[in-house]
Amino acid sequence: MRLLIAGGAGYVGSVLIPRLIDRGYEVDVIDLFWFGCHLPENVRIIHKDIFDLAVSDLESYSQVIFLAGLSNDPMAEYSPSKNFISNAAAPACLAYMAKKAGVKRYIYASSCSVYGYTDNELFDETRHVSSSYPYGISKLQGEQAVLNLADNNFSVLALRKGTVCGYSPRMRLDLVINTMFMSAVRNQVITVNNPAIWRPILGTADAARAYVRAVEASEKITGIFNVASGNFTVGEIADLVRETVEQELGLSVQLDIRHISDYRNYKVSIEKAENILSFHPDQTVKTIIRDLIQNKRKFDDWENPAYYNIRVLKALDHAEANLVGR
Repeated sequence: MRLLIAGGAGYVGSVLIPRLIDRGYEVDVIDLFWFGCHLPENVRIIHKDIFDLAVSDLESYSQVIFLAGLSNDPMAEYSPSKNFISNAAAPACLAYMAKKAGVKRYIYASSCSVYGYTDNELFDETRHVSSSYPYGISKLQGEQAVLNLADNNFSVLALRKGTVCGYSPRMRLDLVINTMFMSAVRNQVITVNNPAIWRPILGTADAARAYVRAVEASEKITGIFNVASGNFTVGEIADLVRETVEQELGLSVQLDIRHISDYRNYKVSIEKAENILSFHPDQTVKTIIRDLIQNKRKFDDWENPAYYNIRVLKALDHAEANLVGR
């Protein structure tokens, strides 16, 4: 089976694609490579904007996975226009072309951010979504657009992922567990802005596992699926990071607890993904941290701008502005 992965050179794709290849899939990646390329050599690379694709470019694929877009709140708030184009228009356009090309399945990387703020209730996929900030709104728009195209010949799966964390060859240090780990190792302090808020966490290996399950699900399945490794308060995450770093590295780590209000608070049920996709997460906060420790020599240049999505986006904007000004 031949797969096209849009945004496949990113944080999740760099973990997922080797697993797909190991399972015998032929994988092509279309990406703008803002963060470089850390993919296996036997992956076919298409250096192109999604909007430059034609229907004929997609006719040889059985499935398309959309991992592209702007991937966190700081990027979305910095450039709302690019956020809505990348997270809403781009997946809708690609799904439309994929369906016209005869692709059988489209998998969209959605986010639990669509739930916005909840009052400590466990949300499943039937619950009302209430995001009021650019990133969550755009992910919901993309989700709704691609699901509208589903029919008996075109399966659409939207994976609402928890906050993805852990090691990837295309590393990020701007995600909650990764940021806490860096701060604990580098400064021996973990800052917690609000210990009470809830977050569903998804380890990179579990994220890859979820996409494999989606690719291999019955072609009759369409729908939305929450995927997470577990639900934790930010305060508990900090405790687990601290304990693991102290145990594994022998450091003494302090906590800096603050009580700053946050407009995001949600925890999710993954029962539907367990029952329909056979998705069973294997990672915990501690195993995610141990994997970061095992690989930390590969990303311990903490100030590398490539590890922070917002820094890369700003640098690209600055370069583009300088080019236009010449």
